[in-house]
Amino acid sequence: MDLSLIDWSRAQFALTAMFHWLFVPLTLGLGLIMAIYETIYVRTGDEKWKKLTKFWMKLFGVNFAIGVATGIILEFEFGTNWSNYSYFVGDIFGAPLAIEGILAFFLEATFIGVMYFGWEKFGKRFHLASTWLAVIGATLSAWWILVANAWMQYPAGMDFNPDTARNELTDFMAVAFSPVAINKIFHTVTSSWVLGAAFVVGICGWYLLKRRELEFSRRSIKVAAIVGIVGVLLAAHTGHGSAQKVAKHQPMKLAAMEGLYRGGSQADLVAIGVLRPDKQYDDEKDPFLFKIDVPLKGFLSWVSFGSADAFVPGINDIIEGGYPMHDGSTALSFDERVERGKTAQQALRDYRKAMKENDEASKIANKTLLDENMNHFGYGFLKDAKESIPPVGITFYSFHIMVLLGMYFIAFFVIIWFFNHKDMLSKMRWIQFIAVVSIPLAYITSEAGWVIAEVGRQPWTIQDVLPASYSVSNIPTASVKTTFFVFLAVFTALFIAEIKIMLRAIKNGPSYDEN
Repeated sequence: MDLSLIDWSRAQFALTAMFHWLFVPLTLGLGLIMAIYETIYVRTGDEKWKKLTKFWMKLFGVNFAIGVATGIILEFEFGTNWSNYSYFVGDIFGAPLAIEGILAFFLEATFIGVMYFGWEKFGKRFHLASTWLAVIGATLSAWWILVANAWMQYPAGMDFNPDTARNELTDFMAVAFSPVAINKIFHTVTSSWVLGAAFVVGICGWYLLKRRELEFSRRSIKVAAIVGIVGVLLAAHTGHGSAQKVAKHQPMKLAAMEGLYRGGSQADLVAIGVLRPDKQYDDEKDPFLFKIDVPLKGFLSWVSFGSADAFVPGINDIIEGGYPMHDGSTALSFDERVERGKTAQQALRDYRKAMKENDEASKIANKTLLDENMNHFGYGFLKDAKESIPPVGITFYSFHIMVLLGMYFIAFFVIIWFFNHKDMLSKMRWIQFIAVVSIPLAYITSEAGWVIAEVGRQPWTIQDVLPASYSVSNIPTASVKTTFFVFLAVFTALFIAEIKIMLRAIKNGPSYDEN
């Protein structure tokens, strides 16, 4: 397998996903906030709330359009760059994506037209319903995409068919409502509310710095700050749930998130740390140049498993095996899992040979052997224990940046709400400046969460089932390189265009909107 093809395919997918993720959370967060604004307008009849809604709706529309464009490209890449993956699990992975396109996307696309062009053509309540349905459609669209992504992290509801050498869907409800999927969906959506709220507050902070649109800003912040507080608290709660799911189903990801090489009971959670860049799993060097733990003994054990005495395995423990699992079993070593994975793969080959020769006894025996070892199937592709370790540095720093900024936003929104409620915010220029700076911080927090989810599960495209090295299409590396730079240029141009359009709309301000 051409390693450069794998690396370039990964890079292209990461590029597309990260650009796409610049737009998705703002769509979800800003959509909710503007729908609340319009609800207040319909209930009060105050035209100022209508003007306010139409202004934020304009920014929502620009962001939504570019998000759709990048999302379509992202889905096409599964067929162009990852065709082996698509063949192997397309029966399962394609189902939520098809629902997203048929149900959610058409719902939002239909009512967005009414939302933008139906102000004077329909009654207030019908228009309000259209706005909410467009926002709900966008959220449902994200829901089904996140179901597909969660399945890659925690494959469920499937059986491997040795006749076709494919995984096939057997339980749709197990895919759609797995505990990992539900938690991921709510964590992603609520964290998007945080970004949307930070976006609104930040723009209003700029207006206040310029001594413009004071009443508009006060009203906008009144709602956005509350959405931000609710969003960040719910994101923290669902984040705790995510940590427990990762600890149970992806222990190597959790170890990388904490830079944990040697685990144990009463494991401590790192608050701030600097990793040793040259650390390898098989040396005796201290993983950290510097670190400060959370001053609560066994906090990582508690966060992960609900008990301060629970055993949390580190990278070395997972590779060596032999530690107690929380279902009462003993963990297999990396070498044992590789051996069982190879056994499963050989059983598949022997089964297919027996199928051609019409040897029913051999088919049954090898099918049984395959089923017994299928949970380790993906490990048969790995050659070295190092391949099973995700990039520790990227995962660790992304996780801790996300957590620290999440704590920052709790304080940020509470302070913003308090001073706005007291009608003091217009006089406090330092808070106005912090509000503006908080917009990029919200984006950094959001992107960091995506990096943890995707980089932390490497080398797997499907956890424990299929590594990325066996998921790529057999296409020329030069083609992937070329399209990488084409996409980079196109996405950058789109991003610059979006920023320019938004800045022009913000500079003009709500006072220049049409009634």
